[in-house]
Amino acid sequence: MTDDAGPDGGHSGSRSDPGTRSDSCERLVLIRAGDLSGATAQTSGMVRMAAISGDLVGAQSLWMGRTTILPGASSGDHHHGDSETGIYVVSGHPAFVFRDPGSGDLVRLEAQPGDYIWVPPHIRHREENRSADTKAVVVIARSTQEAIVVNVDQL
Repeated sequence: MTDDAGPDGGHSGSRSDPGTRSDSCERLVLIRAGDLSGATAQTSGMVRMAAISGDLVGAQSLWMGRTTILPGASSGDHHHGDSETGIYVVSGHPAFVFRDPGSGDLVRLEAQPGDYIWVPPHIRHREENRSADTKAVVVIARSTQEAIVVNVDQL
């Protein structure tokens, strides 16, 4: 693990030169955009990149990453097991689709940059990007150290 002096003389760990897991639990870790890992659970129609996880930095109860939904794409239907998921929309206009438990109707939440979406545990859903020319990018945080993804046949 490298120690880079910050502007105030403090230090931060850099994941581009990873240390041991115990080292990362004792200091801050900087994860650069180019250091994200595609070695995480995937769903068709989107690309997840892990930034913070147990394997990558030693996180014990948090997973964070970036997901890109290409223009015109729709993810496969899925849920995240026991994990709660918080989503922040960085760019684009993704829609989050789920089935209303009371009526059985499909509900489409149309999001825009700056919006947040909360996905409770075990709620089947999918992401859609109806734009023909703009990708949608979101930041994801989960209440587990790994990206739990359970792909399902239908909502």
